[in-house]
Amino acid sequence: MTSSGTNQDGHAASAAWELLLPAASAPARARGRSLQAALREAVRSGRLAPGTRLPSSRDLAVDLGVSRGLVTEAYEQLTAEGYLRSGRGAGTWVGRAVRAAPARARDLAPRSPGAGADFLPGTPDLALFPRSAWAAALRGVLAELPHQDLGYPDPRGLPRLRTALAELLARRRGVVADPERIVVVSGVAQATTLLGFVLHARGMRAIGVEDPGSPQHDALYASAGVGVVPLPLDDEGLVVGPLKASGVRAVVTTPAHQYPTGIAYSAQRRAELLDWARSVDGFVLEDDYDGDFRYDRAPVGALQGLDPERVLYAGSVSKSLAPALRLGWLLVPDSLADEVVERKRTMDLGHPTLDQAAFARFLEGGDYDRRLRRCQRAYRERRDALVAALEEHLPGSSVSGIAAGLHVIATLPKRYGPQERFLARMAAAGVAIRTLTDCTHTPAGHGGSDGSKRSRDSYGSKESDGDKDVRLVLGYAHLPPARIRAGIRLMAEAATV
Repeated sequence: MTSSGTNQDGHAASAAWELLLPAASAPARARGRSLQAALREAVRSGRLAPGTRLPSSRDLAVDLGVSRGLVTEAYEQLTAEGYLRSGRGAGTWVGRAVRAAPARARDLAPRSPGAGADFLPGTPDLALFPRSAWAAALRGVLAELPHQDLGYPDPRGLPRLRTALAELLARRRGVVADPERIVVVSGVAQATTLLGFVLHARGMRAIGVEDPGSPQHDALYASAGVGVVPLPLDDEGLVVGPLKASGVRAVVTTPAHQYPTGIAYSAQRRAELLDWARSVDGFVLEDDYDGDFRYDRAPVGALQGLDPERVLYAGSVSKSLAPALRLGWLLVPDSLADEVVERKRTMDLGHPTLDQAAFARFLEGGDYDRRLRRCQRAYRERRDALVAALEEHLPGSSVSGIAAGLHVIATLPKRYGPQERFLARMAAAGVAIRTLTDCTHTPAGHGGSDGSKRSRDSYGSKESDGDKDVRLVLGYAHLPPARIRAGIRLMAEAATV
């Protein structure tokens, strides 16, 4: 540069000048914008540090081989934006309010830990995602979607998708599915948060949750200002006595395949749960997270079908297609419909239309049913492989719960305990696992009435871990049979060191 800008080390402006050379070579019509963008990026990245004095517009124009007017315009634009500061007769400087941006965006998505064996539950086999069929659905809707459908959508969701979902859910899950009461959401997590906001607006400050249950509920409801009340389970489902004593008027359940214990609610317990909801003028949120995957018989129909005015029904494609699609649904009672829809509208103005239209086409063409059949065959084979591997390599182990879903509860004999030592050995061997106690909401020693103590002894109490069997929540759907067998072999070797 003819007259290099300076700062404390005297080099920053010279280094930044090199970044401006490509902009100076841009086509004439784009040269001004390119120069401004390059100068702005030099400040953002820290190549031009706060307090650096820039060369005069005349000198920089000579060095870059551009008109002085382009440089002057760039200086004035960035001064207006706050990147630069200037004063009459004092020159132009890099503003001190600017903070350098990170070199690259971080990826905070939950990923596989890269362990030697990963049995963490909750993830389907993403390699089975039907890319060709989904791409065809996207191409189809892009070709046929009316221009007006690219405006702001109905906050409930695209009518075409709600109609297709109503048919699917009535046929496969036995729900009472009025398309006018279906709200398309970004997965069950958003359905949960929507319900939390609606309950809070109605004056409710607490909701019952299964214990053990999904560890996400606490944070999701807390974001809506609603606390959770952990409620115990027995081998038939949620124990109704503690539910009545809790004082809550809403409860979250997973009756088709309880997470994580794997039990299915009995017919009697389902009836008792609905009787409770009617008696307190309350509601049940049914999370049917993996209701399509039953391997020993046809899936039990949804609880919602017994009383659609007391049960909100939530589901998604996170287990059947991929969590990244962020597509789910919430069926709401008539008494809550307006409040839920209004909250959905103010939350995000509706779900992306192109994704909804593609999924609707995917449903209408039978691709979703074919996908479910393929996954059911694959996951049943993988569950069988896991059970057989446990029997072979960890003799004396048992698997509880119904033959369904994407995970099992495996109970290992006491000789592999205590749990803390077992977990330390797994960590050292690179085996990623989750225990049943990781899914409990209540602190150690917290008992209850009407079966709650028995329930905690059965499902994941943190008391006296050294005297208890090791209970694991093992996910298998994302692993081919060969990797399942190798992983259980590695677990057995590490457990017997």
